[in-house]
Amino acid sequence: VQLQASGGGSVQAGGSLRLSCVGSKRDFSNYVMGWFRQSPGKEREFVAAISLSGRRTDYADSVKGRFTISRLNARATVSLQMTNLQPGDTAVYFCAAKWLDARSFSSTYDYSGAYPLWGQGTQVTVSS
Repeated sequence: VQLQASGGGSVQAGGSLRLSCVGSKRDFSNYVMGWFRQSPGKEREFVAAISLSGRRTDYADSVKGRFTISRLNARATVSLQMTNLQPGDTAVYFCAAKWLDARSFSSTYDYSGAYPLWGQGTQVTVSS
């Protein structure tokens, strides 16, 4: 699957953005999807992940209650709704995918090494 992320931009603290990641439709429902972010001088960090069906989600503590990950398999899309953004959320955001057998329907992964497929990244800048 090829991934195309979009939706980044510049907002003030407290604002919201919605990121989208579109993949090729073939077998999209067999990919666990994740969002990661990376700011200058820092390692790429986990943000959120969603299982094959979307029934299980996982979040970094720093974004719990503010970010929501969702997916629409029919449109091969995974989204990240971000609210109450803070300057610390400033980073390049990447979507990532890992193929799984359908039997692993509840699995998610919170480390970048688990994901072999990556989108190009989209910049999010939050000003105070």
